[in-house]
Amino acid sequence: MPPTKATNQMKNVLVIYYSQSGQLKSIAQNIAKPFLNSEEIKVTFHEIKLEKPFPFPWDKTSFFDAFPETFLQIPTTLKPVSEEILNTKFDLILLHYQVWYLSPSIPMNSFLKSDEGKKILNNTPVVTINGSRNMWIMAQEKTKVLLQQANAQLIGNIALVDRVGNLISVITIVEWMFSGVKKKYLGFFPLPGVSEKDIQESTKFGEVILSEFNQNNLVNLQPKLVALGAVRISSYLIKVDKTANKIFNKWSKFIFKNQNNRKQLLKIFYIYLFLAIWIISPIVYILHLITYPFKLKTIKRQTQYYQGV
Repeated sequence: MPPTKATNQMKNVLVIYYSQSGQLKSIAQNIAKPFLNSEEIKVTFHEIKLEKPFPFPWDKTSFFDAFPETFLQIPTTLKPVSEEILNTKFDLILLHYQVWYLSPSIPMNSFLKSDEGKKILNNTPVVTINGSRNMWIMAQEKTKVLLQQANAQLIGNIALVDRVGNLISVITIVEWMFSGVKKKYLGFFPLPGVSEKDIQESTKFGEVILSEFNQNNLVNLQPKLVALGAVRISSYLIKVDKTANKIFNKWSKFIFKNQNNRKQLLKIFYIYLFLAIWIISPIVYILHLITYPFKLKTIKRQTQYYQGV
């Protein structure tokens, strides 16, 4: 059956997401609002679903067991995409993903690598939207590669993050992931995740995307998104993200190659990760502050690059 396009010049927009807690689903709905209000656009939502779903809330064993395959970007089996979506040629895709272990989540990675995903993405403009704790830079770089392999056209990126301090967000996010309840931990810690204010205000990004979409001017979209605060860059987190990727690369390969000792190695990895977060990362932050004045040109260059597409 050949791909079809709606008549009367109706444009087709596909909103793709995978959400466990519902946060990314809420972001997807808010960014899509301006499109849903347009009579000239048909909006279709596709939630990525797995044949064997991950638990939510997570338990400690499952959470760390997902590490090697996540970082090594090994896909898993997904439930089929509907025939209606597969047989529609979309004019724009809004692609929402989570960041797991500094990489696109297993569900999103699996979709981007699947034959169905590649068929949907082929020769189609894509705006990536990620919801993460704070480190998304390298996950986005990996997503770029997957989009290129699917022959998609990346024309925009939005990064919505938890804005509280790095170590505080570690505590609040972990509590949320293991309890399944988004609340103020111990009654005084800030709420985990992307703030409700940022989620509700993300509609402004949808308005800009819609405006450029209607004017067939998507090639100039990203600077306008950046002007609205769609991508905030922390030079410190770039450093941590890149360094952690090198370390995760060694750990993930070692654990994956030693399946007989997988459980024991994951326990050791957990201890290492705990020490890295609470001892090594503060030291890296202090060194970053000391060397910051000498890296201004590099930081400016990195900021311009990672704010782009």
